[in-house]
Amino acid sequence: MIFPPEYKNVGLTHPMPADADRRIYFLTEYMIEEDCSTEDGNCSYSLYKVIKTGDQLLRDVSSLELISSGEKVIKYDRELNIKDRALLIGTAHQLCKGNVNTVIFTGIDKHVTFVHKPELSAILDIEIVDVVPPEPSWLSSVIRRLEDSGIFGDLAIRFSENLTDLRQFEGEGTVFPCSSSGLRGKCLDSDVITEDGSLLVGCEISRSLFESRFPGIAYSFVNICPFRSDVFKPSKPFITRCCRSEKSGIVTINGVRGAVVHWGASEFFVAGAVWDLVRELRRPENS
Repeated sequence: MIFPPEYKNVGLTHPMPADADRRIYFLTEYMIEEDCSTEDGNCSYSLYKVIKTGDQLLRDVSSLELISSGEKVIKYDRELNIKDRALLIGTAHQLCKGNVNTVIFTGIDKHVTFVHKPELSAILDIEIVDVVPPEPSWLSSVIRRLEDSGIFGDLAIRFSENLTDLRQFEGEGTVFPCSSSGLRGKCLDSDVITEDGSLLVGCEISRSLFESRFPGIAYSFVNICPFRSDVFKPSKPFITRCCRSEKSGIVTINGVRGAVVHWGASEFFVAGAVWDLVRELRRPENS
């Protein structure tokens, strides 16, 4: 796959200038030639790799290496956020059928870029690990808002969700950590447990609170802490949350790298955790 890291590396000309005029801006690595003089009125495109010499702002083009042209190159008919690399790779992959191997994209600022021979494997999948209710889950809600803002566009990532529905444990004998969840059962922050046999659904902090408040009461326990969960084991890179702030950061669970944020972390810290995780996963030794 060829997908320039920045659209500033891509130039557009119509048509290619004569040899004597072939000087080019120093940042240009690729050139798209647009020819709209065809009899049918449709534009055709050729994509070149630019080989240049010199050290000035405008440099001499020593050669152009043809990458793709003709029916192999199409231009997407809508403007997109061309800083959203996952969006462009996914869209190009859908469009590259038959002879087509290159898609040119135009941004809302009228700049252009392209994806040549798109590979979905270049998109990194990250799993959002959280609990419901509420719905959407808190962490999913934060990440989807950040995703819509474009803050992850340069990372070429996409998110999926792995959510544990705590309603499966609801019942008169179940104890949950917090009454704000709205779950049917008892809650550590509002109820008193006097009889043996409760099912506590929570984490190690919940267990400590239960045993501190109700010493000697026998109970069973379902651990939903991502570090020791009875219901979740990561199988791909992930982001999750924990009520212990000291456990925040890049971690390994079940042999899989992921990011942990504090239970009530703001959007700023969640965005930072995703960026840190992607940097870690894409370090050369982890590739």
